[in-house]
Amino acid sequence: MTLAQASVPLLCADLPGTSGLTRVAEEDFRVEELPLYEPVGAGEHLYLTVEKISRTTPEVARELAQALGAKERDVGTAGLKDKRGVTVQRMSVAVRLAPEEALQLSGRGWRVLAAARHGNKLRPGHLRGNRFRIVVRGVSAGALAHAEAICARLREQGAANLFGPQRFGKFGDNAELGRRILLRDPAAQKAARDRFLRRMALSALQSELFNRCLAARLADGLFATAIEGDVLKKRATGGLFVCEDPAADAPRVAALEIDPAGPLPGHSLFEARGEALRREQAVLADSGVDPASFAAGGEEMEGARRPYRIPVEELRVEPAGAEALVLTFALPKGSYAIAVLREVTRSPPEDAPE
Repeated sequence: MTLAQASVPLLCADLPGTSGLTRVAEEDFRVEELPLYEPVGAGEHLYLTVEKISRTTPEVARELAQALGAKERDVGTAGLKDKRGVTVQRMSVAVRLAPEEALQLSGRGWRVLAAARHGNKLRPGHLRGNRFRIVVRGVSAGALAHAEAICARLREQGAANLFGPQRFGKFGDNAELGRRILLRDPAAQKAARDRFLRRMALSALQSELFNRCLAARLADGLFATAIEGDVLKKRATGGLFVCEDPAADAPRVAALEIDPAGPLPGHSLFEARGEALRREQAVLADSGVDPASFAAGGEEMEGARRPYRIPVEELRVEPAGAEALVLTFALPKGSYAIAVLREVTRSPPEDAPE
């Protein structure tokens, strides 16, 4: 048995989509990091706002380090951005270069837009989210009205916080590799010894199991409903607690104050109880994954909670000439643009950066 990718139901399946294609040109897909904090103007680290096109984050980080005479490992980033499209993100380097001199830095497919000093190195997760501007070309007749109806619903109820296809690798088999690593399959031991591949595969496995739990909630009409034993996450603070009285927590869920949070399974997971726990256990059993194997994942398989629902902020849709629309929106960190695009276009999923 192999672990195939789950199909996550649409929230707006009853509304007509627009069809259409994204990324017809690199400039059609723009992503801008929303920083968690602003540099204070002093400190040993130089914060650089970098725009890149058709380059990966590690590629640009490596070239930036070379240009500054620094080591690649000394370049800090808050998140990874895809190669395809135009992306704007921050990078930090501990160098003495004056900020105004850093504005002259550039390379193939990248340039520095802004520079300022701060006291600490940028670390993964040091961002609030991402703002997207996406052109959809070749849309169907009536596309603007269809998109507006879908966007109105997403503004009201949020979007499904699924993991996008790039999480699972070019051939969609990263989660299966993670399962085989946990099972100590001899065929997976080479990957298990490679730290990067191991982390990638185990993360993909957790993502696939989360998507399956999300799919089950959507299929059963429980996307925005607290059930007995649910782990609920506070939007304001990120705090977690277990739902003991669904009727008492329902108004807070409806007010978008708290969200049911699904599992990124692991050996130290904040556990659900009762009905919610039984549902999660049933998904794992159906996937052929034994929770007893999670310990073999070590620190990469500790487990975490991820909200099933995310807010879609600043969501707008506008016409862009003949047979094209522009979608703009902002999502929390760790969320994927495909959460919105799939609802609007119904087109096959593409690599959509976080």
